Amino acid sequence: MPDTVPNEIIHLARQIAAEHDLEPALVCAVIEQESAWNPWAVRYEPAFLSRYVAPLYTAGKLSATETYTRAMSWGLMQVMGQVAREFGFKETSLAELCDPALGAEFGCRFLAARLARAKGDVSAALLAWNGGADTNYPAQVLARKRNYSSGPN
Repeated sequence: MPDTVPNEIIHLARQIAAEHDLEPALVCAVIEQESAWNPWAVRYEPAFLSRYVAPLYTAGKLSATETYTRAMSWGLMQVMGQVAREFGFKETSLAELCDPALGAEFGCRFLAARLARAKGDVSAALLAWNGGADTNYPAQVLARKRNYSSGPN
């Protein structure tokens, strides 16, 4: 675990994980893997845009700004804007997913749904979380779990 991570953010992640019946160490490992605990992390995903979001734009259902922000991953858990909307994110600006509590909340909602769909198979759920793009992703996350399995946080 990086020494620069404020204990309050780790505590918040553990609390939100527990509220969603998720293993707190797993959620912390996902956060470390996805954003290195940077709540302001943002990444544009052009393949996600063309596959999932562009059809909504061409159908006239989204503005250009909403289209591009839905094709970005946001915050601690790098939740895709489109996924956040599908899971009930109602704020006007998807950038609000950079708020640690909001980002962790929607990330945990999505991770819990992936685990349910995978019938509890953590590796399969993590692969689905990552969109299947990197077959090493589950092992990378699971290796980080040990950083959060014990201690005062």
